[in-house]
Parts: sequence; structure tokens; C-alpha cells
Amino acid sequence: MIFRHLTFAALAAAASTGPSSVLAAAPHHATGTFEVKIVPATEDKGPDGGSTLSRLTLDKTYAGALTATSKGEMLAAGGSVPTSAAYVAVERITGTLDGRAGSFAVVQHGWMQGDQRVMDVMIVPDSGGGALKGLAGTFRIEIKDGKHFYVMDYTLDGQ
Repeated sequence: MIFRHLTFAALAAAASTGPSSVLAAAPHHATGTFEVKIVPATEDKGPDGGSTLSRLTLDKTYAGALTATSKGEMLAAGGSVPTSAAYVAVERITGTLDGRAGSFAVVQHGWMQGDQRVMDVMIVPDSGGGALKGLAGTFRIEIKDGKHFYVMDYTLDGQ
């Protein structure tokens, strides 16, 4: 049932992540909020009651230092226990970052088991286009009181 995979969507949308080790210290810091729409596309239940595989589409709208929209794809696997799952996702973000117009991609992965949740998001190396060419750094997602926030620490063309 695709409804069950909204649990994966909740993991992707609601889990907090720690900073990536891509950059030790970046001179630019950007924060803001985002909204996400997750739509189940396909679901394949295992024949033996074990894992279920799903594909979902992501549409996000970012506000703050990053004013942008994004499109993405998520692949998720669920275990036989409703609170056990894992996912991977790739997203292209297009808009402006601190006034610079362009696009870049992020990749994320996460898993959950019971109350444990882990999620890691990183800016895809050399994915920046337009005025964001050369973008590198970290991208975190945080959830507070049901609201989604992003935190970026980045460099741009070595700055």
C-alpha cells in the first residue's frame, strides 16, 4: 500500500541531519525554510511479506537565502515492520542563493528503525550552474515544531 511509504517520505522530510564533512569551514552561511510535496509514483510489494520498494517524486519550494524550487526522485525500501525503512533521493534545485541565480543538485540518504532516524544530505560536487558554478559545501535539513528548515555552509568558486 502506497500510504505506508509516506513513512519514508516523513523520514526524508522530517529527520534531522548533522553537517557533512565536505568542508571544514565555509565562509558563506545560508538559512531558510522549505515546503515539500511528496507524491508516490510506484510501489512493489515483495512476494514473501518482506521488503517493499517504492518510487516517489519530490517538489520543494525554498524561501530565505535560497529562493528556489526543486524537482527530485526518491527510491525507498520498507521492511516488514512499519517503522523500518531506508531511502535515497536526488534533487535539482533552481533559483537564487544569496542573490546568485543558478542551479545545483543535492543527494540524500537515510534510514529509520524504531525511534532511530539518520539522514545525510550533500551538495553534489561540481553540480552548480549559472552564477552557482563552483558551489561546494554542506546542506542540512532540520525540523522544528513540524516546520522544515535548511542550513547551508558553502563556498562559491573558492570564495
